[in-house]
Amino acid sequence: MRRTTGRNFLFVPGPTNIPDRVQRAMLVAMEDHRSSKFPDLSTSVLSDLKRVFKTNAGEVFIFPSSGTGAWEAALTNTLSPGDKILASRFGQFSHLWINMAQRLDFDVQVLDVEWGEGVPLEQVEEILRADKKYQIRGILACHNETATGVTSDIGGLRKAMDAASHPALLLVDAVSSLASIDFRMEEWRVDLAVSGSQKGLMLPAGLGILAVSPKALEAMQSATSRRCYFDLADMISANQMGYFPYTPSLPMLYGLREALDIIFEEGLDDIFSRHHYFAEGVRAAVTEGWGLKLCAKAPKWYSDTVSAIMVPEGINGAHVIDVAFRRYNLALGAGLSKVAGKLFRIGHLGDLNELMLMGAIAGAEMAMLDIGMDIVPGSGVAAASNYWRSNDPIPKRKVSKEEQFYEAHSTGSVQ
Repeated sequence: MRRTTGRNFLFVPGPTNIPDRVQRAMLVAMEDHRSSKFPDLSTSVLSDLKRVFKTNAGEVFIFPSSGTGAWEAALTNTLSPGDKILASRFGQFSHLWINMAQRLDFDVQVLDVEWGEGVPLEQVEEILRADKKYQIRGILACHNETATGVTSDIGGLRKAMDAASHPALLLVDAVSSLASIDFRMEEWRVDLAVSGSQKGLMLPAGLGILAVSPKALEAMQSATSRRCYFDLADMISANQMGYFPYTPSLPMLYGLREALDIIFEEGLDDIFSRHHYFAEGVRAAVTEGWGLKLCAKAPKWYSDTVSAIMVPEGINGAHVIDVAFRRYNLALGAGLSKVAGKLFRIGHLGDLNELMLMGAIAGAEMAMLDIGMDIVPGSGVAAASNYWRSNDPIPKRKVSKEEQFYEAHSTGSVQ
């Protein structure tokens, strides 16, 4: 029987823990979403989401859906049936986006990559160079593949596209990276960036979020894919006045407003540093403490939002997850598809601190011992502790002489 006392330790890579401030912000009375007051809320969240995506020229749209809905919106609003798409498949979520594109009648050229690696930049560039007639209209890339704990180099992908002088649209899944791992829509010239509410934005599932570049908005004019609920033209028309073409989720929008306030109070750069710091502690627990391997094949692929931990031959990763949940009230991520039973996942993104994450490491460690895995009790906890105690979550920056002078005078330390 599963223990129900105390808090459930939620350490799947989404949905993530919701800050108390956000939960309180969502406890609102229903109101008229056509009132003259409503645009104050809607325009503020749409504008501030652009800051999170790091775009000035792009537009952001919010759908009452999951990230999967935003996947569909990205494809159908900018491409036509039969259009050729180039996509790398290296995990369950990159696979699902490819599957959707195929079911929507796009011609998908799939680059199958070993699970544990990311977008193969050199191979992409080679294919694009050979596409002299520019038949490839879109490139799909998963920034952070949650199933395997792999982060791809989207800036490098843009460089590969530029080296081939190829005009294809760049469509990126940023569902488990946005507001957790550095994402630079404008700098990397990402045309469509997909995300959702339940990961780095620290909300329940229910909002599909899509950022769209001017180039992608222009591509809408010639796209002939059928669309209705996800038609950006309807969104654009309503959003211009601060409204939505259908009833939005008011509690979610109020929660999003509070979540964005929290994000900007901490600062995006500090959030990215904190996530890297947490991830390094988990990786220390896995490799130095437990002597296990990550699914990610090399450090350049390591994700700062989720670690996929390989279990030894003869061990079923699902047993670790089951024991952790039933005995210790700890939720860990399962291995999916090709890696089912071969690993378990610890999500380390969103609203968390060292002690919360230490609970996940300790619970996973106890569950592994319970099913007979040969690890030293306390080894993962010790390795993570040693890393976090020896490092700062926010790298120290050099303070200029001008800043030193201002600080000294403002605090009255100079007579």
